[in-house]
Amino acid sequence: MPQVKIIAKNFMDMVASLPAIKLDKLYNNVFICEAILRSLPPLAKKYVLQMLYIDVPVPATMMEEWVLADGTSKHRVAIDRLIQLRIFSEISDRKRGTSYSLNPTFQNNLQKHIISGGVLPREPMNSDNAIKLPSLQELETYALKQWECFLLQLINSGQGEKLTGISSSMMKIFQRGLLSQRDKDGPRLTESGFQFLLMDTNAQLWYIIREYILNAEERDVDPADLISFLLELSFHVTGQAYNLNTLTEVQNNTLKDLADLGLVKLQQGRKDSWFIPTKLATNLSVSLADSSARKEGFVVMETNFRMYAYSTSKLQCEILRLFARIEYQLPNLIACAITKESLYNAFDNGITSDQIITFLQQNSHPRCADRVPSIPENVTDQIRLWETDLQRIEMTQAHFYDEFPSKDVFEAACDFAREWRGLLWEDSKRMRLVVKSEVHNQMREFLHTQSRKSTWCWYPRS
Repeated sequence: MPQVKIIAKNFMDMVASLPAIKLDKLYNNVFICEAILRSLPPLAKKYVLQMLYIDVPVPATMMEEWVLADGTSKHRVAIDRLIQLRIFSEISDRKRGTSYSLNPTFQNNLQKHIISGGVLPREPMNSDNAIKLPSLQELETYALKQWECFLLQLINSGQGEKLTGISSSMMKIFQRGLLSQRDKDGPRLTESGFQFLLMDTNAQLWYIIREYILNAEERDVDPADLISFLLELSFHVTGQAYNLNTLTEVQNNTLKDLADLGLVKLQQGRKDSWFIPTKLATNLSVSLADSSARKEGFVVMETNFRMYAYSTSKLQCEILRLFARIEYQLPNLIACAITKESLYNAFDNGITSDQIITFLQQNSHPRCADRVPSIPENVTDQIRLWETDLQRIEMTQAHFYDEFPSKDVFEAACDFAREWRGLLWEDSKRMRLVVKSEVHNQMREFLHTQSRKSTWCWYPRS
């Protein structure tokens, strides 16, 4: 089953795929170096910091001594990641063996950033009477509203407000992989689209930003410049105003798209225009693994499979509708129930029981979240059992063989299929067998070889 993998590593895979020249251009920015460092696995961070002030290559054998015996696999993952991002250079020598050295551009800029800190290319505007900034609470409310309206428009729910700022071409970019368009029917959520809606906001944001970067060249924008600006934006201060005149034309156009997503808020004064980053923007340089802040939940699950969601969000109501039956809705309360039929519909759309249970656990109301378990065990067990009911039959592509000339040839064919681990079924009395499609070509060659040794001929049947 296809899964939407929304993790920071995917974003860094795009960074790793950039040419060496563009990577060095990225590493010339001290904030990019820190953002890359944040995204690394813990062991990779340790290696970078240990080698930060070492100017000579470090032997691989010495680095292996830095980890315990049971950390070999993590060590290999860390080294591979550093090589992919060209932070490490691998040096092979017949006498000295393999050694690693830090990318000098990355090393020098990270040293400067640690010693003296970095200076953003723009400073916050002086707050005076001409600049009326929203409070942090108002800014967070704005960001959440923009993001939810965007998601509602993204899935063509019809329940949300239409964001006129997002062009149809941009919306098509964001909808790729999440919606499928058929000739007669309207857009329909794919399996990945359903899974996307059950993920937390940070994971959804990474997916959208990743798609935005992947399609940068269609808008005549250099992906390296876009990555640099997005990561740099994450080091701005939430709630502070920054002058738009300090940005290039490409950066200004990017901010307009980000404002529609709720990452920044744009404001116009008498003389100047400015943008205000929200938490969605300043969290971009934090990997998903490091994002430990837990949002307050809203779901109360009862042992009788009834569920109460304390929410006024239209989006959250639509998400609950993916796997539950909505019974009635009050201004701040959604009453629903998890039924066999509602779950079967969710499973048919590609949502798994683990995803539903994880969503319920992550969004448990504070009064339930402290309980162990936060979701009643009889509910989680039944959700998994109902999913198992649909997985009793496993489909395997296979080929059927019969009309063997003798018992010896039939038994030889069975033995051959067993050796290739492709035998699914055999009938010794009628000399019939079924083998997996993966070994059909080998079986055909084997039977042709057997036919040459005797007077019979075997012909494959369609």
